[in-house]
Amino acid sequence: MIIKINSVKFSATKKLETFVENKVRKLEQFYDDIITAEIFLKLENTQEVENKIAEIKLEIPGNELFVKKQSKTFEEATDSAVEALKRQITKTKEKRRGA
Repeated sequence: MIIKINSVKFSATKKLETFVENKVRKLEQFYDDIITAEIFLKLENTQEVENKIAEIKLEIPGNELFVKKQSKTFEEATDSAVEALKRQITKTKEKRRGA
């Protein structure tokens, strides 16, 4: 799987990029045919505490999965986005088996 990490309106640390990459790589346990994962880490310019956004787009054969999560930290946002993608992957696999 090819992983692209983009940080918008800030510069991501190596530690954060490694964390995100490791989390996203774990999705391969659920689906081995993931082609690419594109991650956008965005810093919203608001007064809210939950101003960090993680968007993950997965390209799988014949489909594209997308999740956007907002939280207090990029790690939390990434965690919840990966959890949501696990559910989407499971649903996609079930549909394919049923078809």
